[in-house]
Amino acid sequence: VQLVESGGGLVQPGGSLRLSCVASGFPFTTYYMSWGRQAPGGQREWVAGDNNYRTDYADSVKGRFTVSRDNAKNTLYLQMNRLKVEDTGVYYCKTGTGISGNWGQGTQVTVSS
Repeated sequence: VQLVESGGGLVQPGGSLRLSCVASGFPFTTYYMSWGRQAPGGQREWVAGDNNYRTDYADSVKGRFTVSRDNAKNTLYLQMNRLKVEDTGVYYCKTGTGISGNWGQGTQVTVSS
């Protein structure tokens, strides 16, 4: 399993970022795929997921983040709008739901003025 994230960066509160994750080494199209994150000094948490038929979101990001996938490109996306300071952290692409499964190496997202 290989998961490679990109798209992180520094953004002001209220701004937007789009993360991408290219997957390989497993049948991507059949997997529930998720995004997780870890805030500085915090624990890893699940953020959003997509199983091709529905999308799921943590309450903290519902209405602001959108998860999507392109199965032809084995790619998972996370569109993040109206970012808040508390969204700062390392964002990871992962297989499965919750905090179990395989995690990528992560991409840093910093929300600061």
